[in-house]
Amino acid sequence: MDISQLLSFGVKEGASDCHLSAGEPPMLRLHGDMKKVDMPPMTQEQVHSLVYDIMSDAQRKSFEEHLECDFSFALGDISRFRVNVFLQNRGLAAVFRTIPTEILPLEKLGMPPIVRQLCDREKGLILVTGPTGSGKSTTLAGMIDYLNNLYEGHVITIEDPIEFVHKSKKCLVNQRELGVHTKSFANALRSALREDPDIVLVGEMRDLETIQLALTAAETGHLVFATLHTSSAPKTVDRIIDAFPPNQQAQVRTQLAEALEAVLTQTLVKKKTGGRAAAVEILVATTAIRNLIREQKLHQIPGLMQASQKEGMQTMDMALLDLATRGVITKAEAQSRSMNPNLFANAV
Repeated sequence: MDISQLLSFGVKEGASDCHLSAGEPPMLRLHGDMKKVDMPPMTQEQVHSLVYDIMSDAQRKSFEEHLECDFSFALGDISRFRVNVFLQNRGLAAVFRTIPTEILPLEKLGMPPIVRQLCDREKGLILVTGPTGSGKSTTLAGMIDYLNNLYEGHVITIEDPIEFVHKSKKCLVNQRELGVHTKSFANALRSALREDPDIVLVGEMRDLETIQLALTAAETGHLVFATLHTSSAPKTVDRIIDAFPPNQQAQVRTQLAEALEAVLTQTLVKKKTGGRAAAVEILVATTAIRNLIREQKLHQIPGLMQASQKEGMQTMDMALLDLATRGVITKAEAQSRSMNPNLFANAV
């Protein structure tokens, strides 16, 4: 079996990831669970041959130098993949994350109406957070596509690697990949501010300089989308402030209170009918939320979110309860994803 057959099979089965690992048969992640493909274990030579076949000379050189490598790979019209190649104790391994060729609209992703309203903001910072594999890229692609269909503007994306490919519709879309088109997120973001953008997507706010530049871009009249690996909206605010030295944190708190528009924190949950749905916590930067950030009262944010449904806010527990109440997921699935042991205690 060559790599294109294996990946085509994974896409047909609906796998989110395909794993190749020397000493093991290929494995697929289906709806969150790992399943073995009915094949004999692969040798180190087989994995090496499959993976090296699709790598460029520069990617092979990078892998041999750093012992791991990230890149994207397109398999005709079937799909694109985000690939990570690495070494493990039995030899070479690689993970292919499926990036669907079709960008789903926000309604089909099950996003509440507030998400579209947030995209209509003229400037500010919108963060989509959650663990790896929680659908952040899919949600961001839906948001960028919504803007691309509606507004006439310039969109710049800075990604590692480029995932969803956006065709210019009403917007001009320029997509840049780390390592191929730019040396760092910070360099590309600094440069983006001189490239007349209306909308900037930063694949990941990895370091202090990138966070600082994203905040500056949001303050200076741009709509900035970015991701972070945080598990709740209040923790996201905390993480950004904690990235700075103590002597700068008061200033950053003020800056973030002004620039932030929203934080969406999501996780994927198993649907009753098969497949997965996104449960989304939504923090909207109202005047009250901005004041709590400024005054260092982050512990009060969850309570305010619970009381601010009219503004479109919801906690993760509220999102899980809603999905369970509507019969999209089971009560057991909702409970397993909640930090609250009595999630259904007050539910009607």
